[in-house]
Formats: sequence, C-alpha cells, structure tokens
Amino acid sequence: MKQLMEIGQIVNTYGIKGFVKVVPFTDNINRFEDLDEVYLQTKNGLETFEIEEVKYSKNTVLLKLKGIDDINVAEKYRNCYLKIDRKNAVELPEDTYFIVDLLDCEVVTDEGEILGRITDVYPTGSNDIYVVKNEEGKQVLLPAISQVIKQVDIENKKITVHLLDGLI
Repeated sequence: MKQLMEIGQIVNTYGIKGFVKVVPFTDNINRFEDLDEVYLQTKNGLETFEIEEVKYSKNTVLLKLKGIDDINVAEKYRNCYLKIDRKNAVELPEDTYFIVDLLDCEVVTDEGEILGRITDVYPTGSNDIYVVKNEEGKQVLLPAISQVIKQVDIENKKITVHLLDGLI
C-alpha cells in the first residue's frame, strides 16, 4: 500500500495573501480541518507545509499554507497534488476502500478467469463503478455491489467478482 495518499489538487490561487484553491479528492470536504500539514508533490519532489487556515468556496477548499504568503508564491504551486500520510487518513467503514488501494488490483472471476486490472473508479451516488481493463485494452465496468464484488484482498492486490448475467 502506498504510504502517501492524494487528497486534492491545487487548481488556482485565491486572493493576494497566498491562499490556494484545492479541488478535494475526498467525500468529506471538511476533513481538511483535521489536518495539521500536507505534502505538495512538486517538480522537485515532496515539500511539507503546515496548514494555517482552511476556508470553503462552493465545492473547493481554500488553504493558507505556512510560507506561501502572496499570490506570486502561490502561483508556483498550481496543479500540484496534495498528499497526506496514510496514518492521517480517515477511518473507513468495513468493506469500504480507498480508491488508491483499489487501483491496479487484479480482478478475477469466482470461476478463475482473469478479467484485468482496475484502472479507475467512478462514483455514481448509489454505488461505485470499477473500470477493469485487460492486456488487450478491453474495458469492463463492474458495479461495486455485494452481488458482484465477492472478495477484496488489498494486501495481495486481488479482487474476486461474480459476473451477473449481462455484465459482459
């Protein structure tokens, strides 16, 4: 499992005092208030920043990071990804997984057929959809429902599924 998890991306600056506008990659936008620091993935590697202030604007998070005190400095971090240490991640309910942990898992049917690997996850509201691609590039969309997803083994990056009639 990856030790660092992406939780958002800086898409713009906000104001002239160094705030950055972040598109969150989390279901709970308010979770940024529980963080003391974040890592920014830059061209030069990871940089650690202490969070000084959190605000909200529509579906984005406005962050004031220590050391970024004006719009010119903030502009340098546009398009950077925000990451946190896994130990600071929210605790998930049982049978719920972080998307980053599902990506690249091998998907196998309960009959032993290898379908491919998860390349993306789409939230639809009622349930997620797992995008599975095989080596030839063929794509299968699987609903993340208990009738289809039978076993998830994050440690071994393997998911066992049962194909309902009409799924493929």
